[in-house]
Amino acid sequence: MAQAVPQATLSGSTRLRVWGFEVYDAQLWVAPGFQAARYADTPFALELRYLRDFSRADIARRSIDEMRRSASIPDAQSQAWQQKLEAAFPDVKKGDRILGIYEPQTQTARFLTNGQPTGEIRDGNFAALFFGIWLSPQTSEPAMRKALLAATP
Repeated sequence: MAQAVPQATLSGSTRLRVWGFEVYDAQLWVAPGFQAARYADTPFALELRYLRDFSRADIARRSIDEMRRSASIPDAQSQAWQQKLEAAFPDVKKGDRILGIYEPQTQTARFLTNGQPTGEIRDGNFAALFFGIWLSPQTSEPAMRKALLAATP
């Protein structure tokens, strides 16, 4: 984690359950100065350890659906982002880990799967909305957001 976000500390962790099914465990690692209300201003990393299998298409589609909870996204933009997500994510199996790293200086979301780079998307709007799935006040999972941000102001 130190290479991804220097001096990162664990802010919080939690497990996502949907309709009784365990989906993934999540951990949020934040750089010094991180503030929940301004999460797009400071580097951080979010790791998901999957507890079941999912296709890359399902992950990308669900991500776009969740991003639309925070903002209106034109269809052409959502299709382009979905294609980029499908390129950045593999199909996942139980136990696989995807690490999303946000770099505000370049407005880039980088992705690693099981420690190996799998893609990056250089688009500040995308990154803010994507990581907003977990960190935005408009998240569909407010308890998860609270748990991930437990150690941040």
